[in-house]
Amino acid sequence: MQTREQLTEHILDIKRERRLSWRQIVEAIDGLSDVLIVGALLGQMRLPEALAAKAAAFLGLTKAEELMLAEVPMRGQNSPMPPTDPLLYRFYELVMVNGPAWKELIQEEFGDGIMSAIDFDMAIERQPDPKGDRVKITMSGKFLPFKYYGAGPNVPPNGAKGA
Repeated sequence: MQTREQLTEHILDIKRERRLSWRQIVEAIDGLSDVLIVGALLGQMRLPEALAAKAAAFLGLTKAEELMLAEVPMRGQNSPMPPTDPLLYRFYELVMVNGPAWKELIQEEFGDGIMSAIDFDMAIERQPDPKGDRVKITMSGKFLPFKYYGAGPNVPPNGAKGA
């Protein structure tokens, strides 16, 4: 029986052998966000069954591999903390340095809560610049207010700020 990590390696082998780009793979699957599809093929996300079928057909995967793409994975289990890859470490560094300010600004605007990483979307774009192209990342996550369980009279049910 194949593991999720072995499936990821198999997909990467197919990508190399066929000289495919992630863009070509995403366009062939023709589905949701690029980040979600690539993340699923790397074993970190789940593809809806219809997209898993498209991915399997395009990549020549078995039925068992197709079904594995549609299963809920164990996310993040093979990622060391802090990350050792230089690019991934920069994201970690962004959170370490800017995270407290992000938290304060989000909670000042929205109230006591978090930005969802589940009801979430992300886009990555190249932004041309004469001094060197830039990476533009746009993140959008639903605000989830902290809930005060057992709240009674004169106690708001959650920490959301009124709009």
